[in-house]
Amino acid sequence: MHTEPGRTSSLLPCPQPSRGGNCSSPSLAPRLRDEFLSDPELPGSRNNLTGVSITEAQDPNAPRRTLGFRDLLLFYVVTGISLRWIATAASAGPSSLVIWIGAWLCFYTPLALSVVELSSRYPGEGGIYLWSKHAFGDFAGFLTAWCYWCCNLPYFPAVLYFAASNALYIRHDAWIHLEHQPTYFMLFALIALAAATWLNLVGLDVGTYLHNLGALAMWLPAFLLIAMGAISYHRFGSATAFNVHTLLPSTHIRDMIFWSVLIYAFAGSETASFMGDEIKTSRRAIPWALFTAGVTVAFCYILGTVAVLLALPSSEVGNLQGLMQAISATAHKVHWEAVIPIAAFLIMISNVGAAGAYLAAVARLPYVAGIDRFLPPVFGALHSRWKTPWVGLLSQFLFGALFVFLGQAGTSVKGAYDVLVSMGVITYFNPYLYLFATMFKLQSMPAGLETIRVPGGRPIARLVATVGFLTTVFTIALALLPSPDEPNKPLAVLKIVGLSGILVLMGVAVFYRPRIRSYLTGPRNTG
Repeated sequence: MHTEPGRTSSLLPCPQPSRGGNCSSPSLAPRLRDEFLSDPELPGSRNNLTGVSITEAQDPNAPRRTLGFRDLLLFYVVTGISLRWIATAASAGPSSLVIWIGAWLCFYTPLALSVVELSSRYPGEGGIYLWSKHAFGDFAGFLTAWCYWCCNLPYFPAVLYFAASNALYIRHDAWIHLEHQPTYFMLFALIALAAATWLNLVGLDVGTYLHNLGALAMWLPAFLLIAMGAISYHRFGSATAFNVHTLLPSTHIRDMIFWSVLIYAFAGSETASFMGDEIKTSRRAIPWALFTAGVTVAFCYILGTVAVLLALPSSEVGNLQGLMQAISATAHKVHWEAVIPIAAFLIMISNVGAAGAYLAAVARLPYVAGIDRFLPPVFGALHSRWKTPWVGLLSQFLFGALFVFLGQAGTSVKGAYDVLVSMGVITYFNPYLYLFATMFKLQSMPAGLETIRVPGGRPIARLVATVGFLTTVFTIALALLPSPDEPNKPLAVLKIVGLSGILVLMGVAVFYRPRIRSYLTGPRNTG
């Protein structure tokens, strides 16, 4: 079996690899693949192989390449920018600007550089799952995919809670009484999640409209906020003092907790690579899209935070509605009240679009795991009409809906939001440990001619991976601490640690399911 130069389209081992890293035997791989596919029980293969890729499977129903550069850029924008973090940063005051810059340098930059190299080494469907499996084997690949898939379970209700809170400003006077009603937030999250699931189920080409709309709806309020912040400053001066004292971040633990959230805000560069087999010319498109999106993300976060602080003092900014508070307050100052419901609608749409984009990308993880027989084969099947991984999409919807109820149990709306965010950080960042470790390890392995290496070569690449790994460990440690204003701190910690741990243990159990079943049902020596 031959492959294009520099592309690893097979995960089957080759006894005599060629200098380019491709299999030099045209007959062994198909024979082993057929043997592997004939055994539906074991994860990987009966001979401890590492699985097959989608392109190797030669499935006539394989996903179509539908994402062009524009779609990819907008996808990175909608998954990379979340306006809710602007409000969170502004609530901490001007020192958050320094944290934004540090997070961009210590996390986003290493992540983007790693994604560019790893996605050019292994550009197939599955992304981080594929990369971890190449570096550390089947278990690492599966656990990485499992944790990433699970991290979106608390992510969906968290981002949709934020959308629901801002939607109240569409008719603020009539709807504001709902801001402390858990039923409203739960219903909004369930309905929006169902709509996003349906659009992605019909097809990625249809779901992309929601993602692109979400990206445009993300940009417009951000630019509107920046413009209105400038107008407010010009007419009334700054509502917040900017000086060396206020810009210096506090190193007290209770003040450092929110750092993890700002680092979390820069995550998402790896998402599009899950759909590697559905991106047109992925090796060329991903680097340019990531570079352009990275500049846009940093621009929106930093200037958006400045604009909020120009309009409002940090003490008046709340995590849930701070962005709309700033827009509303500034609009009243400059007599632009008509923009308030428009901005609220756009912020709501942008966050629903972000949920839809993550839903589409992460559903590819159980899909490729199903093809590799780590999950039941039904996960590796596409919908007969729409050619989408329908089992993965529906599973995410059902479990995401469950987490709407679990996150709300026994706490307030804000308490539920904080728990969901912390759970999302921990389960989301566990796979990044594997990603950066993979980046470090693969530097000792040969790369194909089409691999895009980090400038500076192997030493700089390992430095980048190390910085990213340490930042990830630091972020997870901070996320374990409850919010200072959480009324029931032990319950919050129990939810964060307990639910996150349960999700990981479930993944381990699923991976070793065949061995566990064989042990429980196998013959016993009674004599």
